[in-house]
Formats: sequence, structure tokens, C-alpha cells
Amino acid sequence: MPAYVVVEIEITDPETYARYVQQVQPSLDAHGGRFVVRGGQAETLEGDWRPQRIVIAQFDSMEKAREWWASDLYAGPKKLRQSSARTKMILVEGVTAAL
Repeated sequence: MPAYVVVEIEITDPETYARYVQQVQPSLDAHGGRFVVRGGQAETLEGDWRPQRIVIAQFDSMEKAREWWASDLYAGPKKLRQSSARTKMILVEGVTAAL
């Protein structure tokens, strides 16, 4: 079942965050991940949520997403992200059939 890493990001150091953006793709590729949302305009439809940046990455399973997040290949880019942005990150299982 597909799984999604959903991240709300507030960039605090744009130069370092730009380095993260340049380095993260190979770690996703190695774990079968892909970006489905990476920044772009966000519009609040309900509530008071006003995220600066939203990123969503898709993986084949929750296990693959966990492997990516804990991988040695992602360790360096993760450190860059954590030092250059405040993030809220969740892992959510997707739906493959109607309920």
C-alpha cells in the first residue's frame, strides 16, 4: 500500500536549505520515493493553517518510507534540513481501494 511523507516546512536558512534540496533526490531514488508536492502555492480552505512550504513524498509502503528516513544516504541531507528549517513531518498510509 502506498505511503506518504507529509512535511510542513518553515525555512530559516535559505542557503543551507538550498543545499538540502540539491542533495535529497538520490536518497529518495534509492528507496523508490518520489516527490508529488514540493513547495508550490498553498491556499488555506478551512481553519487557520498557513504553512510556508508543503512537501509530500510518495513511497511504495510505510516500511520503504521508514527505511529512507533512517538511511545513511539520507543522513547528510536530513542534517542540512534540520539545521536550516523548522519541520513537522508525518508518515501516512495511502488508500488503494474505496472504503
